[in-house]
Order: sequence, then C-alpha cells, then structure tokens
Amino acid sequence: MTCPRCAHDTLDTVTTSPVPGVWDVLQCVRCLYMWRTTEPDRRTRREAYPVEFRMTQADIEAAPEVPVVPPLAAGRAH
Repeated sequence: MTCPRCAHDTLDTVTTSPVPGVWDVLQCVRCLYMWRTTEPDRRTRREAYPVEFRMTQADIEAAPEVPVVPPLAAGRAH
C-alpha cells in the first residue's frame, strides 16, 4: 500500500476500529496525509486521488511551512 497523496510506501497505523477488522486510520510518514481505510477510492488510492492535490518529495521540500492550527476562540466550550 502507498500513500494516495505522495506515493510514499511507508505508512503508520494510527488507530484501529473498536470492532477488529472494520477500519484502520493510516498516516504517511513523509507527507503526513491521514485517512481511514473505509473512505472512498478518491481518498485511499493513488490512482483515484485528485491529480491537483498529489504531491512529490520536491513539493514537500519546497513547502514554506506547515500551517498551524489556530487557538480556540475565547468563550468556546471544549
């Protein structure tokens, strides 16, 4: 299995379903893309992943930064 976004072949299993064998959440160690194995082909298979969102090693190296997650707005419940 390879990453749908960057075609790298090293993936980590982040978590698995509470019911064994139903789904896994995988993450690419190169581009950090994450997906559940039950998602549609356009999210789980390189051949079906949208061309405009595919990445190469050069794209990853040239990325200026990984966007940060903004802090929660004041007064919002957690």
